[in-house]
Amino acid sequence: MLFSLLVTAREGIEIALIVTILLGYLRRIDQKRHFREIWYGVAAAAALALAVGAGLEIASRELDGRVLAAFEGFTMLFAVAVLTWMLFWMKRQSSGISSALRHQIDSALSRGSIAALALLAFSAVGREGLETTLFLFAGSTSQSSDVAFVFGGVLGFAVAAAAGVVLYYGSARIPLRQFFLISAIALMVLAAGLLSNGLRELQEAALLRDLGPRPWDTESLIAMTSRAGKFLHTILGYDSAPALAQIALYWGYLVVVLTAYLAWPSRGTRQGPAPQAAEPMPVAVTER
Repeated sequence: MLFSLLVTAREGIEIALIVTILLGYLRRIDQKRHFREIWYGVAAAAALALAVGAGLEIASRELDGRVLAAFEGFTMLFAVAVLTWMLFWMKRQSSGISSALRHQIDSALSRGSIAALALLAFSAVGREGLETTLFLFAGSTSQSSDVAFVFGGVLGFAVAAAAGVVLYYGSARIPLRQFFLISAIALMVLAAGLLSNGLRELQEAALLRDLGPRPWDTESLIAMTSRAGKFLHTILGYDSAPALAQIALYWGYLVVVLTAYLAWPSRGTRQGPAPQAAEPMPVAVTER
């Protein structure tokens, strides 16, 4: 549950920010009649993400044995690569994404291309939706309860939707900078766990044969099949008897990626006075 909650809350708030910027700018320039096109694009992006998720789930159910282990292992590694790239991309682009989206809206309206508004929302939201789908699927392979996993995902999206409403109406300040920093670190921990689990899956598929010695074995303390073991396995990549390669990759990823993320610059700097409370979207994005 915690895995899906963290993923959907983080990614959902990114989606909410994008939608808030689009709707807020249309409201600001008195073009609320085009809200419908934005929601069409959002709906299409959501449908695409659901279709990709369903496709991955169907494909996994058709596989078994070593082939399934290989499929899950490569999916985990790919999810980690995509998530890591998106964390850095969003931090780099965050300070300019608001102005970029507003410029694209102006361009679409000046050309009289209403379909371009729907496509803009579809592309911006679809990118985040596909990333969320991929990461959720990779994490679901080691979850212990389907119901809890789904509930956590729904709860995360509900939190994101509530945050979007607050941002749109400017009714309160949300500490987005702190939220995105903490959630980014949490996602890195989840990604490190997926990286370790991915190696184990590839070893079970006989694609990797020697991951090195196993320095310890805590199976007698926290069994992998116990509720605590499954929870820690999903969230932290817990392995009661991890191989040396898993340990090195887990901590190496965390140290390198976290250090690089903290040092990674955002594009541009904030200038000028802070916007009015009724127009909180640029502030929300640049505070990351």
